[in-house]
Amino acid sequence: MKKTENAAEGGSADGSPPRGRPRSEAARRSVLDAALELCRRDGYQELTMKGLADEAHVGRQTIYRWWPTKQDVLLEVLTELPHRSRAELFPDTGDVYRDVEELLGHTFRLTRGPTGRAVVGLMADAQADASLARRLQDEVITPRRSALREILQRGVARGQLRGDGAVSLDLAVDIAFGVMWYRLLSGHAPVDGALASEIADALAPLLGSGSVDRG
Repeated sequence: MKKTENAAEGGSADGSPPRGRPRSEAARRSVLDAALELCRRDGYQELTMKGLADEAHVGRQTIYRWWPTKQDVLLEVLTELPHRSRAELFPDTGDVYRDVEELLGHTFRLTRGPTGRAVVGLMADAQADASLARRLQDEVITPRRSALREILQRGVARGQLRGDGAVSLDLAVDIAFGVMWYRLLSGHAPVDGALASEIADALAPLLGSGSVDRG
């Protein structure tokens, strides 16, 4: 649905919520939960604003007042995820590669089920929508990338990484999440805990240290 059409329904043309009456937290939670349930049940492409309203038991005007498009609803769902558990986003076991494995393992778990369908659907739509691509990058992708880079930088500060390995920290982050995106988009192999472990092991020689001790 075009933004001009959505704005006419009560949303703003630039995708931001309008000023005025604050949202009911109960209604907001119902809509966000409904979005994930419909992604799980029917898939991203079948998700509609009418379906959201029916599933959440709210009026369509309520949804359009705060979310001009289904993409806005799902971005809000995904934006909340990194903040639900700081311990999962910034693990600190004392071993940099175990921390990498835990962060990736948590992130990969979120890609399974409805969350993964939402992410892949948004990524597909973003290819033809520069504004959505920018928001997806800023609100969903960057927080995870920043968390992984922070873990690696902490490893350098603690002397667990030399900081002069075969690849830079930024390229290591690209490698880790690039594998995730490739598997999500192609569907040829799982994105799971085993992959998180494999990536942690693969990064070790590239970053200038030995493999993580899993004993």
